[in-house]
Formats: sequence, structure tokens, C-alpha cells
Amino acid sequence: MRKIVYMMSVSLDGFIEGPDRELDWHQVDDELHSHFNALLAPMGAFLSGRVTHELMAAFWPTADADPSSTGPAVEYARIWRDMPKIVFSKTLERADWNTTVVRDLVVDDIKALKAQPGGDLALGGADLGAAFMRHDLVDEYRVYVHPVLIGRGRPMFQPADDRVSLRLVETRTFGNGVVLLRYQRP
Repeated sequence: MRKIVYMMSVSLDGFIEGPDRELDWHQVDDELHSHFNALLAPMGAFLSGRVTHELMAAFWPTADADPSSTGPAVEYARIWRDMPKIVFSKTLERADWNTTVVRDLVVDDIKALKAQPGGDLALGGADLGAAFMRHDLVDEYRVYVHPVLIGRGRPMFQPADDRVSLRLVETRTFGNGVVLLRYQRP
């Protein structure tokens, strides 16, 4: 059975974006980007909300045509374009780049998607991540902690009523100081 892997970059103080949605504090160098590519290339699909999808769709479809793009960025542009994507949105009418728009998160539909053959499913976005967590659909968390305190912004985890026990299965420190904390459900 495929796993749903919730992946996010966070500041040391737990924010995924600054108060004005800024992401300029992310420290993605070639080593980290190559790691992301190796992890994401075999995935079965990217699952995201509208905001995350639109952010990605505004840049990645043509990033490999930019002469200033690094090798890992060129590789990721191709991965992103070709990967099946499911965007959860009540307002988005349609989306390009191998994307299916889904109006509502239906637990049975997600369980059926997990039961299909293929690679794991990469989940991104704080709101969608919180919705998947509320329905106990996340199998693995990959938190990339960047060595910066941004003070305010949007947290990765929203307040919840339920405790979720996790098992640490991997840590990795990258040359730029980013630390991967990988947890799975026991």
C-alpha cells in the first residue's frame, strides 16, 4: 500500500512561511534540491491545495528553459511537469500540467488512492496537511528544519485535539545546516 508523505520546510521556530507569505528564508542549495529530486521522482502523485499548486505552477513548468537554472532545478522542473498532481480546491475550475482538480477531501477516495499500485503520495500545504491529519491519513512526516528564526508566520501544524505518536526513523543534516526529521506512524 502506498504511503502519504507530508513534506514541508519549516523555520526553526516552526513556520512554513513568513507573515506576508514570504519563502525567501528557504535555504535550498544543490545538495538539498538533489535530495528532493531523488525522493520525489519515484512518487506516484503530488497532492496539494490550490495555493501551493498555483505557486508551483507559476514557476516550475518553464524553469528548465531558464539559462540561470541549476542542474537540480532543471531536473525538478521535468519531475514536476510529468508527475500526476491532485489539487484540492473548491474554487479552481481547471488546472494544467497533468493535474486533476478535486473539490472535497473524501476519506474513502484517499484510501482507494493509497491502495492503488505505484509510488507513495507527496502531500504539501499546511491546510491540506491539517485536513489529512484530522482524518488520520498521514503515514509519514518529513520535516526539513531550516536554520533560521523568522519570528512570525504560518505554522506547519495547527492546533488539534488528538495526540499523534510518531517514531523517528531518520535524521540527516545537510551541508547548508538544514536538518531532516523523518517520522512514521508506529
